[in-house]
Amino acid sequence: MSLPHAILTALLEKPSSGLELTRRFDKSIGYFWSATHQQIYRELGKLEGEGFIRALPSTQPARGQKKSYEVLPAGRAELARWTAAPQDPKPMRDAMLLRLRAAAVVGTAGLAADMRRHLDLHQSQLAEYREIEKRDFPPGRDSPQDRLRHLVLRAGIDLETFWAQWLTEALKEFPEPPGEPEH
Repeated sequence: MSLPHAILTALLEKPSSGLELTRRFDKSIGYFWSATHQQIYRELGKLEGEGFIRALPSTQPARGQKKSYEVLPAGRAELARWTAAPQDPKPMRDAMLLRLRAAAVVGTAGLAADMRRHLDLHQSQLAEYREIEKRDFPPGRDSPQDRLRHLVLRAGIDLETFWAQWLTEALKEFPEPPGEPEH
């Protein structure tokens, strides 16, 4: 996935300003494709220059106005082209797994504590995803668009579930530090 395509997707869902996009990214697309405020604004300029989006007319004075953008037919066509194009899966790159492998040759000092921290983070993210699922996908809400959005969320739930389970099992290989209860 690329940031321009993430922005086109978000703008097709709802025309927005750069600030609104940043806020929406933090609550949706940003869970699986992160971008900074600066990156979003830079891409908006590029997409506008390529004729994929345009700034909506505004009745406010030009100085200090908040520009809202919408996707043009060329932008929709580009997103459709990209969506249909084949893409290979990305190879896995995970620093925790590499650190665990390195620990086999240099020792495990400090690793278990960070693994417990990762476990807490994954469990917290999993709880957040489950709350989003309960809020945004109640029974009976099953339009084709909702089903696709729910699939994306389910992928996040399944990944966080995997990591929480895997870390729980992996931590069994490490002795508990004195005075700390088991997780």
